[in-house]
Amino acid sequence: QVQLVESGGGLVQPGGSLRLSCAASGITFSTYTMNWYRQAPGKGRELVGTITSTGGRPNYADSVKGRFTISRDNAKNTVYLQMNSLKPEDTAVYYCNARRMLYNNDYWGQGTQVTVSS
Repeated sequence: QVQLVESGGGLVQPGGSLRLSCAASGITFSTYTMNWYRQAPGKGRELVGTITSTGGRPNYADSVKGRFTISRDNAKNTVYLQMNSLKPEDTAVYYCNARRMLYNNDYWGQGTQVTVSS
């Protein structure tokens, strides 16, 4: 059974930082591209960033570039999203996604709420 479990969300003041984690089980984690998405109230789901199976060349949405960093630890089956200089517009539910397009594998976590507010 595949599980992706996000943690680390919460309430933070503008300018603050949070680190989200996503622990995977039931998959060969090191073979998956890992993605972080977010969905703000009343908006569609947005791709925040992507990291390849080997951890090289993360890509980011323009809205978070320079503030967010994706990393992964294949030994721990975990992907991270370090979020710095948070803004109110970063408020959303953040979702972890594991994808292997070649095999049509696509799995999602349950999401974790991030609220940026004073």
